[in-house]
Amino acid sequence: MFLLLLLIIAMFISPYILIPVFAFFALLVLLLPFQFTVNSLFHIFTIPGQIYKIAANKVLRMNHALEHATVNILERKYGYKNLAGYAENNGFFIIGTTNIFHVEQAAREGLALLKKGEKDLAIHRKCGTSISMVNFISSLAFIFLILVTGHFNIMNVLLAVLFANLLGPLLGRFVQRYFTTSADVSEMEIVTSYYAPGQMWNTPGKIFIKTSWIPYL
Repeated sequence: MFLLLLLIIAMFISPYILIPVFAFFALLVLLLPFQFTVNSLFHIFTIPGQIYKIAANKVLRMNHALEHATVNILERKYGYKNLAGYAENNGFFIIGTTNIFHVEQAAREGLALLKKGEKDLAIHRKCGTSISMVNFISSLAFIFLILVTGHFNIMNVLLAVLFANLLGPLLGRFVQRYFTTSADVSEMEIVTSYYAPGQMWNTPGKIFIKTSWIPYL
């Protein structure tokens, strides 16, 4: 609002002041389709490989599911917000809190609930998988629109982004459930939890939950 007011005042004082501003935005509008095309091609060729890499790793999928369950419980039970996390082969990180007691309790509760069959805990709306699906769909839609309409412009960018944000979250949940997480954690146990080493004083808290997977013979 303040910036808009300054622009209005500048327009009345000297319209020529606004020429560089309009020129800058016009350049952005012209360059955006080119940048979006490069990003689209990159996403189309890289995202399927990233999904396959996770889908082929059963242990990583289980840790990913438990990471989501832990974040879901931290948000619902303890009221945490803006948490993040990522899974490894031997456990997972929770980023955004220094309360190791809450994180370990949430992880143990999440593991117990997953073992009881509460598979929805393995899905989280802010998962990177869902973000990747939005990027992937917008990339496909943008390339498709260029091929169909023959127009290389900002309108196709906006239509692709709109379509991706409508469909992306639904596809993201599907891909999470069947490809990037596994709620079958009956053979998984939590070993310990500890603060991630090498943290700086001004960075968000980062806690690691170490897990083990011993398949029944």
